[in-house]
Amino acid sequence: MLFATVIGSGIMAEKLAGGNVAVALQGNTMATAAMLFVLITMLGPISGAHFNPAVSLVMALRRELAWLDMLPYTLVQIGFGILGAWAAHVMFDLPVLQMAVKARTGIGQWTGEAIATFGLIVTIIGTVRHRPEWIPASVALYIAAAYWFTSSTSFANPAITIARSMTNSFSGIAPADAPMFIVAQLLGALLAAKVGSLLFAQPVAEPSL
Repeated sequence: MLFATVIGSGIMAEKLAGGNVAVALQGNTMATAAMLFVLITMLGPISGAHFNPAVSLVMALRRELAWLDMLPYTLVQIGFGILGAWAAHVMFDLPVLQMAVKARTGIGQWTGEAIATFGLIVTIIGTVRHRPEWIPASVALYIAAAYWFTSSTSFANPAITIARSMTNSFSGIAPADAPMFIVAQLLGALLAAKVGSLLFAQPVAEPSL
């Protein structure tokens, strides 16, 4: 549902925006953030609502997810993410099997992906530590902001990067450009795991009187 939303809302936004990329991106942003809030609220109690191999990796490093569960989590995230992309194609009467041609490469975009993923992971770790009931809103709002402040429009997820390489639509990324996005995402996630463990390791300070 998340990946179908990202890709499907991109297709819909591009159709309705009349060539205005900013308007199309705004529609894509709002739909993605809304679906994130719903899915995390609904599925968080069941699976942790990762949807993202980078998040699962960090949770395993923090011993909040068993390493034996990493592989099935990742396979499900990638496999059903691709099915989400195909579902979006079916809904909009597009060829199901296609590959993206949109170039997304260069140091600026790679840096954007590293920063986007870093911020997402720190948001999750910090909110889990201090305001767990705010996780759905925090993640949804962070991604909404990151769509606009990062040069890459914040994929921040290796699985969705793979799925988006398989759609030649508004959300696509050329397959040749996807590996460096994934490398940047994993580097950002690993740095966030380290920073998060330092920043949120101490007990919450009692308010002074």
